[in-house]
Amino acid sequence: MGDSHAGPIGRAATAAGLPFVGGPMGAGREFTASFFAVTDGALTFHAEEAQRLYRGFLEELGVADLTDLTVPLVLTFGFSAHFYATTENWRIYRDPAGGYLPGFTTSRLFDAIVQAMAADALAFYRHAVDAGLRVLAVLPPQRVPVHSDATIFKAAEDCLCRALAPAGVELVDLRGRVTDEHGMQRPELCEPDDPIHGNLAFGRLILAELLDRGL
Repeated sequence: MGDSHAGPIGRAATAAGLPFVGGPMGAGREFTASFFAVTDGALTFHAEEAQRLYRGFLEELGVADLTDLTVPLVLTFGFSAHFYATTENWRIYRDPAGGYLPGFTTSRLFDAIVQAMAADALAFYRHAVDAGLRVLAVLPPQRVPVHSDATIFKAAEDCLCRALAPAGVELVDLRGRVTDEHGMQRPELCEPDDPIHGNLAFGRLILAELLDRGL
């Protein structure tokens, strides 16, 4: 389950004839803070369309709640790093030369800011892990749109990884395999005429990594 970054994974699985249930449930910014609740042990999504899709996924699997799953849970929630990296949000932290002070993007302040923006996404992962599920978080394509800050984009991803790995979430991190010498997504793995998303070839790389992990 996830945002639009889940789309290429599902398309790759469909093209390969591999069974799966799930898919994109909305835009990335919708799955950062205040997007779900757990009441009397049952999880619900606040957005009507996300809740409809979620219930449909569960019905297809024949279970009543996320905690009843017997298959691994692959998620992209919270990893739309370009959203956190909106340039204007970080202007007050820049030094007079236009950069950031050494150590800022690995500081407790930076972590606190990013984790506050991604609060419910992090809580969702922890809820799933606490339920005993095998949970895998897929990092997004390394694509930074013009309104976002590339330094913050990369640092925000690292911050989320630091938060999730100790919680027992498996990170599917292909950054070292899909980027050029500048750390950006290679063109052959990008959706054309689109500033953010990966394409089917990128989805196939993620799928291959999931299969290598025994899914």
